[in-house]
Amino acid sequence: MKIWRAVAALMLVAQAPAFAAGTQEHVKFPDAAGTFYASDPVELSASIETYLTKAETVSLPGPIFAVIVPHAGYPFSGQVAAQAYKQLLSRSYKTVVILASTHTEGFQGIAVYPRGLFRTPLGDIPVDQEFALQLMSRHKEIFADERLFDRQHPIEVQLPFLQKTLNDFRIVPLVMGDVSRASCTYLAESLAEVIGKRNDVLLVASSDMYHGYSIPDAQRIDRVTLSYLEKMDAAGVFQALSEGKAQLCGGLPVYVTLLTAKNAGHNLLRVLDHTNSAQVTGRTADGEWTVGYSSSVIDQPKQEGAMFNRTQRKRLLQIARTSIEAYLKNGKPMEVSEKDALLNQTMGAFVTLHEHGELRGCIGTMVGRQPLYLTVRDMAIEAAVGDPRFSPLRPAELKNVEIEISALSPLEKVKSADDIVMGKHGVILKRGFSSGVFLPQVATETGWTREQFLSQLCAQKAGLAADAWKDPATELYVFTAEVFSEKEE
Repeated sequence: MKIWRAVAALMLVAQAPAFAAGTQEHVKFPDAAGTFYASDPVELSASIETYLTKAETVSLPGPIFAVIVPHAGYPFSGQVAAQAYKQLLSRSYKTVVILASTHTEGFQGIAVYPRGLFRTPLGDIPVDQEFALQLMSRHKEIFADERLFDRQHPIEVQLPFLQKTLNDFRIVPLVMGDVSRASCTYLAESLAEVIGKRNDVLLVASSDMYHGYSIPDAQRIDRVTLSYLEKMDAAGVFQALSEGKAQLCGGLPVYVTLLTAKNAGHNLLRVLDHTNSAQVTGRTADGEWTVGYSSSVIDQPKQEGAMFNRTQRKRLLQIARTSIEAYLKNGKPMEVSEKDALLNQTMGAFVTLHEHGELRGCIGTMVGRQPLYLTVRDMAIEAAVGDPRFSPLRPAELKNVEIEISALSPLEKVKSADDIVMGKHGVILKRGFSSGVFLPQVATETGWTREQFLSQLCAQKAGLAADAWKDPATELYVFTAEVFSEKEE
């Protein structure tokens, strides 16, 4: 069963009157002002400032990539939401992607509000049209439909908080309807691709938690849900929601947010606050409608020095495998295109093949002369059929081959061997017309000392005396490599 169907009965539909009469082209007027939050700008501003003042500042080591926040009326969930929004006060974002489940009519796919402005009592927020268009171009289930944003309070209630905590930003509102798990994966991968290496994009997942009539059940089920969130167990969240063990009325947005964060290299979620409507109102007896609220941040930075997120790594590995497969079948390189800006940068790269754990081919180029994705395509083919140490790979062998890619940084000449950091630096050694190269992982795999590493580089790769690296006439260049393989992905 798809999650939207599973949680549709839990959704509270806001039937709020429009904030302003009349229409204005490409302006989305508020529906929830006067019901979910104050319609008077002074009163609204003061209420949010009160929530933010009461919220605590949390020490977070890295940039906040995403927040998960509730979307009930401010008197119920405003203080919980403020706990996450307060952490944004000293930060800067240019684009805020807001993900919510539909709370009005059901539909298939993911709707995007593609242009114009969203208006609140505190002013207008522009839509990031360029980001929206890039996102829609990546999958047929992501489409523009402004009509589907009428009375979608899970989107709207986030806007005044954003206006009070951020400056000079644009939004990309997304409303998710009835979509499959595979479509969620496509959306997460598309978001990661459009975000790329930007560090000024924030994801906001809009979701309340338990919906029901039992206070003990609210506490118990929310604990289960939060346990999956704290582990950033996206698959566990999806399964628990499908089986009714957990509850999130924004289940799909939260699931996609977790996937996107992990694709981008972020893997730490912190639950900042949690309560429910019974606790907020001081009610202790069962029998009345109870809703759970929590706020969380995903703030773990990408691994230091990492160039590529998970989506980019998977794409390069896919290009390598399909390139080998096509060449073994047709005898010529396949045509391939790539939109990702980083994968279009000129870089050197090596492609290494292992069969049953044994080296089966390794070919690369130290100096990039074309976009990285094309370098990977060509080096993958060469590793399969052009490494003189091995016979050409046969089609039947490919299923047993594990592919590893090493994307290389520019070369840097060092003054002495003491500047080489084992396990971090690859090394090119040059003397006259002789040269040799070892990738950084050679030191890790062999356990060699620096002296052994350089001696083997001289003897094995450059055809020089083992101690030639000590000669002042020998030039040493270092580089780093980001190494990833199918085994890890």
